[in-house]
Amino acid sequence: MADGLTRNQMAWRLGRDIAEGSYVNLGVGIPLLVLDHAPGGREIIFHSENGVLGMKPKDETDGILPDDLTNAGKQPVSLVPGAAMFHHADSFIMIRGGHVDIAVLGAYQVAENGDLANWRLPGSPTAPAVGGAMDLAAGARNVWAICEHTGRDGAPKIVRECTLPLTGPGSVNRIYTDLAIIDVTPDGLVVREKIETLSLEDLQALSGAPLTLANGWRPLEAPDLTPH
Repeated sequence: MADGLTRNQMAWRLGRDIAEGSYVNLGVGIPLLVLDHAPGGREIIFHSENGVLGMKPKDETDGILPDDLTNAGKQPVSLVPGAAMFHHADSFIMIRGGHVDIAVLGAYQVAENGDLANWRLPGSPTAPAVGGAMDLAAGARNVWAICEHTGRDGAPKIVRECTLPLTGPGSVNRIYTDLAIIDVTPDGLVVREKIETLSLEDLQALSGAPLTLANGWRPLEAPDLTPH
């Protein structure tokens, strides 16, 4: 199988699709990497459900101690000029009121109709914790799922029907994986970009739902982001 993108490259590629002036919430896991790879020179207002609007990657020169300000994943962050901090409940008013343009969420499964499952795996030793994902799946104007194309066991994460507990029905608009970018449409799943050396047939073999290749599809590419 062709080599896919790394998690950092996936986050970088997703960031290129965020429009100027968007309000964007980042879920825990791979989505948080988008903050580190957001396109420079483009105003994107990142929202964190624990009560931050206008966060940026941690800046060691800003004088904020590591434990003073964190995102929803408890990672240290800094603030852009004009940022705001507020009560957790106010943060969810923003989400439920439809004021978040894009929610970027990790996924265990995404169904062909956009159903999302991302909060509970069978046999997990930790207690399930859905957090704010259900609110984001229901309240954000767009939901972009980002995940590896298959699980560690090789099982597809893109499926006809989710078998895990749902986070949100019909909520996902677009899926970003290490192998492809796929739009969820009324006519099914449409591959907008894919690894160029991976045939549609090979990609389909790694997927649990039918895929259609878009007219004018493009190669899925990202720069080398390996630290040197």
